[in-house]
Amino acid sequence: MAEQGICVLEFYSGIGGLRAAFQRCSVPGKIVQSFDWDQAARQVYETNYGSGTVAKADIGTLTASQLPPAELWLLSPSCQPYTVLNPEGKGEADPRAKSFLHLVECVLPDLAALGRLPKYLLIENVAGFETSTTRQKLLSNLQILGYSVLEVLLTPLQFGVPNSRLRYYCLAKLSPLRFSHIPPGSESRVWRHIPGQGEDWEDPRDTVDCLFADEIRHYLDDGLSPSEAATYGIPDKVLLKWGRLFDIVKPTSRRSCCFTRGYTRLVERAGSILQTDESLDTTAVFNKFLAVRSSGSGSPLNPIDVLRPLGLRYFSPTELLRLFCFLPPRSGTLAIQTSFIWPSTISRKTKYKLIGNSVNVEVVRRLLNYLFLEPTPQDDTKE
Repeated sequence: MAEQGICVLEFYSGIGGLRAAFQRCSVPGKIVQSFDWDQAARQVYETNYGSGTVAKADIGTLTASQLPPAELWLLSPSCQPYTVLNPEGKGEADPRAKSFLHLVECVLPDLAALGRLPKYLLIENVAGFETSTTRQKLLSNLQILGYSVLEVLLTPLQFGVPNSRLRYYCLAKLSPLRFSHIPPGSESRVWRHIPGQGEDWEDPRDTVDCLFADEIRHYLDDGLSPSEAATYGIPDKVLLKWGRLFDIVKPTSRRSCCFTRGYTRLVERAGSILQTDESLDTTAVFNKFLAVRSSGSGSPLNPIDVLRPLGLRYFSPTELLRLFCFLPPRSGTLAIQTSFIWPSTISRKTKYKLIGNSVNVEVVRRLLNYLFLEPTPQDDTKE
């Protein structure tokens, strides 16, 4: 590795989560080119990293000759073809899967013929990708090209961040490079922890909280005024019809549900909402709400007034940036010194969409540190 560090290409760069992770990891180097098609994502990226740092590109049309030499590729292709939240997802037959397959099946082999293959790859996608035919094609092509591969499913909860966001990661190293802490016979497994760093993760879904993670309060905006908080309130018509379906967390909770691009537009499986008054029993209040609502005009109470004391609201975009580790928590275990700027033209709806499409920066940072870890002689006998 040169003294000045490695050169990196970033595909599907979004708002810069992969870049932020690389800049915080222990590997010296620079992003020499980033690629994305989405105009809003590119605008946010350039606001934070400088004009010209990301190229508008249809990744499905890129050729080997267009790409500058790089030792590392970072990729976060569209998850829509593979997520269980998209009933219309068609896997590799989905048009949104084509550009990634183009990189794997066309561009990488062409680079191999030129002797310019990247030595390292990190690929992020939604949990479920590991059962797709796209994954089968990815592994087959990487093996033909001489890569060793490690697959892992990780969630930020494992690293103390109170957000459940299980994601698939594929790490690849070009031969003769090898992975550290991989005992013989375990090459083909899908890991549930970073090798050499703890044990397989078991999500404690039977409990309310994951005690290992920070409390959510460390990630909340400080001193949000009543008028500011009201702008994140749940519309009455949404609460009245769908309120019982929300995943509701409190400031002292230690986990939240996965936030998706549909946050604030969808109710189920789009992300948690916050109950700001922790003194009230959520279940008891909702039971009263349902009773009042079912009684119709027979009750003097307005059903929605029963829910108001809970202080229910959406998480703000800044709070989500903290949970995605773009920004540091106000206090807690993660020490991140950084800032993040939104262009004035980006709407709140678009902010939620762009964050929901992004990666967790801390998880990727840890994976990059592991990717460049050199194996020791002991790795041949034990994890």
